[in-house]
Amino acid sequence: MDRSSHPRSRRLVPVVALAAATALTLAGCSSGSGGKKAEESADGASAGKATTPRMTVALVTHQAAGDTFWDIVRKGAEAAAAKDNIKLIYSNDPNAGNQANLVQNAIDQKVDGIAITLAKPDAMKDVVSKAKAANIPVVGLNSGVSDWQKLGLMEFFGQDETVAGEALGKRLNEDGAKNAVCVIQEQGNIGLTQRCDGVEKTFSGKLQTLFVNGTDMPSVKSTITAKLTQDKSIDHVVTLGAPFAMTAVQSVSEAGSKAKIATFDLNKELTGAITAGTIEFAVDQQPYLQGYLAVDSLWLYKNNGNYSGGGEQPVLTGPAFVDKTNVETIAKFAAKGTR
Repeated sequence: MDRSSHPRSRRLVPVVALAAATALTLAGCSSGSGGKKAEESADGASAGKATTPRMTVALVTHQAAGDTFWDIVRKGAEAAAAKDNIKLIYSNDPNAGNQANLVQNAIDQKVDGIAITLAKPDAMKDVVSKAKAANIPVVGLNSGVSDWQKLGLMEFFGQDETVAGEALGKRLNEDGAKNAVCVIQEQGNIGLTQRCDGVEKTFSGKLQTLFVNGTDMPSVKSTITAKLTQDKSIDHVVTLGAPFAMTAVQSVSEAGSKAKIATFDLNKELTGAITAGTIEFAVDQQPYLQGYLAVDSLWLYKNNGNYSGGGEQPVLTGPAFVDKTNVETIAKFAAKGTR
């Protein structure tokens, strides 16, 4: 079916991610690490493996080196691939032009489906059109909730970053914050910008934006430290990823600041920091679920003609808060690298 002719709704409505509930019946998943280009995932054992014909699916993200968030996305994708008898090819590049080239590589390999992130949607427009012209179904995940329909993707799995930011801004108000800084680790990444913009919409205090080079963690630390040293009135640091939150902990200490830290996204180290009280809370978008549902949706489309969200609405995987009240439950999954 050519999705370019499918009618589109102009209004995005939150959808509970129920379309692929079978994802939760897995007995296990294969492991993987991010940062390698065009690497095939290892087959993993899972309950109820599909007997349908072997498929090849490409997952192409904007992962930057050292960003462990994407390891969790990838584990979810690998678990779905193992269950669905899919050969998964993972590739990544934070440079939008290079990411588009990786999508083109997948088209040239004549894969059965492509899952992509849309951190910089304009750079992906042409290559998505080429995939559609080659009759390769394309779904989106993580970044691009405002743009997936415009580009003609079949489905989208992730969170509305503006809504997530608004939720965090309200939480800052509840915590009595007055002067916060929002740290953006990649300029031009629309999802990151939407997070900070969302915080600003609902936060009643002063919000400053601080740009850092997310590919250079020592530079991230020194930049945050300098900001906190310069402005002692900053009482909250908001980071947009778990590794940057952990670095911000060091910056607060070095600057002699009393600022508290809140963040988007989780990993094993961050849940420990929440337990210890060095980080106040995190906004979880469930990256494992994003990877799983994106890959599984392509299997469902090929084998049963399904569209999660009816092809009209995004399937939302967040936001949800993780703090001291619930971190103990989440931590056991984070320890396995799946939250």
